[in-house]
Amino acid sequence: MPGRFFLTDPIAALAGALGVPAGPVDNAPARANIAPGQGIIVFDGALRHMRWGIVPVGRVNARGRPVMEQIINARSETVFDKSAFDGVGRAVIPVNGWYEWTGETRRKTAWRIAPKGGGFLYFAAITDVWIAPGGLDVPQVAAVTCAPNADVADIHHRMGVLLERDELAVWMGDDLDAAKALMVPWPEGRLQVMEARGVNWDGP
Repeated sequence: MPGRFFLTDPIAALAGALGVPAGPVDNAPARANIAPGQGIIVFDGALRHMRWGIVPVGRVNARGRPVMEQIINARSETVFDKSAFDGVGRAVIPVNGWYEWTGETRRKTAWRIAPKGGGFLYFAAITDVWIAPGGLDVPQVAAVTCAPNADVADIHHRMGVLLERDELAVWMGDDLDAAKALMVPWPEGRLQVMEARGVNWDGP
């Protein structure tokens, strides 16, 4: 949907793939387990850190009621129509893959999803800034989701909107209609789904 991300390739490789300096993320370590609420690397024309999860302080739903829950994923079908998302920016979450779970609560199986042949996946995302207590600005991000493709449909009813490298500028550009056209399932047959083993779910 995604539930958690992993980014294990060197930051230098990511910066090279995007054609930008590593900048403030230069010393970021490899991470096999990135959970909601934690810092994550985001690309919005430059690489930077943001908090995964939008705290919707001051945002309201269509009935004018405050949005209370933290938003880690936003539905593509409504993300640009809901008042709760008014004024958000657009960026990309670059990772090597993500995890999903199937099964009952105490007997869940974790699945690792990554591109066949390795490399990076670019998740369409929205961004916002939370003004935290004390006046601290906290940049924050949420992934955008859509219907699943055949690769992941058996393990989850949603997947993140994945972008081609040459679509990133379109997603982050000024043409909202062109960006909306990208919010479709990733072509099937390009993702590898394997049972995730040896991941410390309580650690980095």
